[in-house]
Amino acid sequence: MATKNSKIIPLNTPAIAYDATEEKAENIIGRRISDARKRFGMTQQDFAEYLSKFGISISKPAAAKWETGETVPNAYQLMAISAALGMDECLRNYSKRSISLLNEEGEKKVMEYRSDLVASGKYRPMQKHTTKIRYIEMPVSTLAASAGTGAFLDEGNFDMVAFPEKSVPKGAEFGIRVSGDSMEPVYHDGQIAWVQECDTIGVGEVGIFIVDGDGYIKSYDEQEPDEDVREEYVDTYGVLHAQPVLVSYNKAYAPRAIPPTSDFRLVGRVLN
Repeated sequence: MATKNSKIIPLNTPAIAYDATEEKAENIIGRRISDARKRFGMTQQDFAEYLSKFGISISKPAAAKWETGETVPNAYQLMAISAALGMDECLRNYSKRSISLLNEEGEKKVMEYRSDLVASGKYRPMQKHTTKIRYIEMPVSTLAASAGTGAFLDEGNFDMVAFPEKSVPKGAEFGIRVSGDSMEPVYHDGQIAWVQECDTIGVGEVGIFIVDGDGYIKSYDEQEPDEDVREEYVDTYGVLHAQPVLVSYNKAYAPRAIPPTSDFRLVGRVLN
């Protein structure tokens, strides 16, 4: 509350205010990313693979969603995109309200000159400590889990992709991209899940499963079989076995009990 001798000083409103709602509706960030990628002559697949050098694991479909405006990169992804596309000094150019003093040809010449300066090695910032990142190549399935196919284990469905060694969990044998939002908020669409092949998995662990030919990434659980299928889970010694249940982290998806008639098998345990 203002006192008798105090004054209320209104905040100055800039002449041109930033409107995030308007810019999101016009997909300004997506268009800027698309334009910059094309200036570098990269396909969307090239761009997705190139971002791995900046610590970002993203699939081509997920990167494409940035450009169409279906999704937006988070803060760290945006910084990596800026570095990858040579825009680290001009993040302000993402906004349509930024005033550019150069046309497209002029901006292209600036980028070419910048590339020449970087290539010369004379103008790099001084660093007190230099950390050398070691990369390793890992097989990554070209098909995604929860995408409606269990064919991701077939020969020929893997690409060898380089990753920072420390980003790959010990024991991982291959990677597979997550599809959809059923395992949010832990596993995101386009994220690479690292898998160790195994024959058994414990309750509460996350695994890659195949159910009637379809592949899924889910948390494993068990339940006492329903009465109508109970006999199917009694072995020749009269022992009643539990019925497998696949659980999504996203509560919008109900747990899925696996019928005894299904072709159900475990591919491996997810390590990350």
